[in-house]
Amino acid sequence: MKKFFLVCAILGAVFAKDYEVIDSVNTSFRIFGKNDRIEVISVSDPKIDGVTCFISYAKKGGAKEIVGVEEDRSEASVSCSQTAPKIIIKEELKKEDIFAKKSSLIFKKTHVVRMFDETSQSIIYLVYSDKIIDGSPDNSISAIPCNQAVGKVCEFAYKK
Repeated sequence: MKKFFLVCAILGAVFAKDYEVIDSVNTSFRIFGKNDRIEVISVSDPKIDGVTCFISYAKKGGAKEIVGVEEDRSEASVSCSQTAPKIIIKEELKKEDIFAKKSSLIFKKTHVVRMFDETSQSIIYLVYSDKIIDGSPDNSISAIPCNQAVGKVCEFAYKK
């Protein structure tokens, strides 16, 4: 019985979602399976408290989605906002993925990358899709300023 609970805990950790599906709109009808749609999800930055990114992306439906072999389109959009009174940056910010989601069975992923512009004191988020052979240049960015002039305050909770 202990082994069963251990396996369940491991599988739960492996398949846990690091995002929340907000909603979707249908873009075309499919007889079998779900319709093609645009999904909107929210993602929290794991190293920054008080920032939430909202990502929209095209999702293919139909029979291919049922068996898991669909390939979603590369277009995606991101908009990030301050969702707490103060943004708390827990670690030094380096360019890194805060989110990645499979867009096809094996070779394609949609990424959200966080960057920090020291000069303008802005947090920048970029969404794009990659593919092993031929990635897509389609992308979208969102920036959150940390200066007080526009009412945004970032607190660095680590030693600089």
